[in-house]
Amino acid sequence: MSTQTPLPASTSALLRHFADLRDGTHGGVRSRGDKERLFAEAVPLLDPHARQALEEINTSLLLGTGEVTATGVRRSPDGGTEAVWALSWPEQEAAGIEPIVIRAYFGAGFAHPHLQSGTVGDWPLNVFDEEQAATELPTLRAMAAADIHNLVFQLGGDVRIIPATMEGLDA
Repeated sequence: MSTQTPLPASTSALLRHFADLRDGTHGGVRSRGDKERLFAEAVPLLDPHARQALEEINTSLLLGTGEVTATGVRRSPDGGTEAVWALSWPEQEAAGIEPIVIRAYFGAGFAHPHLQSGTVGDWPLNVFDEEQAATELPTLRAMAAADIHNLVFQLGGDVRIIPATMEGLDA
């Protein structure tokens, strides 16, 4: 591969992730404490992008009826650390299902952090600056879209939880 050709942002993130796996590091550090410090620094960088991905769904699909919340960095039930962004709305709450979730987490037994949605698996989280955080927006959008899609299927395909669909606002 030519060094002249810039890598796509998604490929760069994966290469950082795979290098971490190869080297047993995260962002060039080895100790759990240092890795958690880098994770805690990544969360505020991701925050505006996670909120944007959820607000886009709130605006276009939920017609502004939802509410985005964020926990900030906190201890997770497994003893690791996490930050959770969630989008809840009246129809989802009435249906008794979970909100749309984007979760950044560094599990207690993990070598490095990951991103996860409420219903879909893991993505690498190797963000160390504002530019890298901004390149995660398409991933965060895909995670949120997959989550709302899967929530509809949890209800047997009942689209009544999506206000835009009930208003006939089809694309």
